[in-house]
Amino acid sequence: MQTLVVVTHRGDWPLELADARLVTDLEYLTSPDLSSLRHAKVFNLCRQYRYQSRGYYVSLLAEARGHRPFPSVLTMQDLRSPALVRMASDELEELIQKSLPDDDPGPLVVDIYFGRTADSRLERLATALFKQFPAPFLRARFLRGDEWELQRIAAIPTSSIPEDERAFAYDSAARFFARPPRLRRPAPPPRFDLAILYEPGELTAPSDPAAIERFLGAAEQLAIEAEVIGREDYGRLLEYDALFIRATTAVNHYTYRFARRAQAEGLVVIDDPLSILRCTNKVYLAELLARHGIPAPRTRIVHRDGRAAAADGLGFPCIVKQPDSSTSLGVHKADDPAALQELLNRLFATSDLLLVQEFMPTAFDWRVGVLDRRALFVAKYYMAPHHWQVIKHEPKTGAMRWGRWEVLRVEDAPAEGVGLAVRAANLIGDGLYGVDLKESNGRWSVIEINDNPNVEHQVEDLVLKDEIYRRIMGSFLRRLEEVTAGTRSP
Repeated sequence: MQTLVVVTHRGDWPLELADARLVTDLEYLTSPDLSSLRHAKVFNLCRQYRYQSRGYYVSLLAEARGHRPFPSVLTMQDLRSPALVRMASDELEELIQKSLPDDDPGPLVVDIYFGRTADSRLERLATALFKQFPAPFLRARFLRGDEWELQRIAAIPTSSIPEDERAFAYDSAARFFARPPRLRRPAPPPRFDLAILYEPGELTAPSDPAAIERFLGAAEQLAIEAEVIGREDYGRLLEYDALFIRATTAVNHYTYRFARRAQAEGLVVIDDPLSILRCTNKVYLAELLARHGIPAPRTRIVHRDGRAAAADGLGFPCIVKQPDSSTSLGVHKADDPAALQELLNRLFATSDLLLVQEFMPTAFDWRVGVLDRRALFVAKYYMAPHHWQVIKHEPKTGAMRWGRWEVLRVEDAPAEGVGLAVRAANLIGDGLYGVDLKESNGRWSVIEINDNPNVEHQVEDLVLKDEIYRRIMGSFLRRLEEVTAGTRSP
């Protein structure tokens, strides 16, 4: 892949860079030879990135040509968004407080050159900001109130680099360009690059380390180079063709931001942002299932003024759910009217709507994994010992206790339950879902549809074994091939 360094004037960039071609912005925008390149990395070092400037159009047309611009147009827009700057400040809060001096009243300006800064004490912070907002030269401004916070971050041209830091900035650029490529695994040569978003140590992560290793191996067999990334790698998404989220998802969360950006950049994404938005809200799911006639527990959507009649027609005990609850958190059982009102009073502090459902006691829940609108696996999750849910959370220690599990071949599972699960999942999309069901007295009910279902080693893979990982990676391969062929939108 050819590397192009695009500048406003040739004199703006004094370095000779190995294997890189220096061109002006006008040359890149107008030269037929450059526009016809099939594959190129475009390092945009123009003096201006403002909207509809030449620098803006260099990155915009690079994307249209199938080149990989740095920075991307989305990064340029992110740098202008106060909301995203605040979000970055919140996500990096601990690192910001540890990195910046306690005895400085502020404001403080930090210049970042390809992820490095001249003050070695701020190196980790500079790298983290560069990963959030990947652009060659950045200037971050911090203000101090009770604590430090990132007020603004902007891309700067080479002309704005302080004279006494120019040598360091050019050295940082030379180091960046000289970085060895990511290690490629043996043949077959990879056709696509896949990022797996995963946070080691997350208690509720949908895959364990052993499963992640098997996803990596399955991808390699299909000529996909997969790499595990973390929340700090938001700015690296353009390095990949696809994103697979294996961290617990939520809307007001970094996973949703990753999914939104990946989709906007044209990557194949599982879980896609719309699936996250739909599956993580139980009010939406309740309305969706009711509208399409999918059997579900009797449910009331309750607002603050309707709490007196919250359990009408449901009886006791009943279940109270926060709309965005997951992994058994935010789901409570009320044994009597007094307990119900206490729960409602407490939970209405965080949501204007709550769900109250009939309680369906069963020894286990069914889970049907659905991929590409077809059943992938079927499991039974038994209730945790001496508990009414499959997971028992210990509030004092944060520990979780699971019940035991069984996994069945899809063809050996009850056809009625599997068919109902597939129908329900297909209302969301064609991604990877886990549909929870209960069966009581011959009555099947969909409890919820989950994006981001668990696929763990020695649990969901007990029947299919390594084949479950190959099928999921095979879905990515098919989607990527369809995008390349122009028969599918990302």
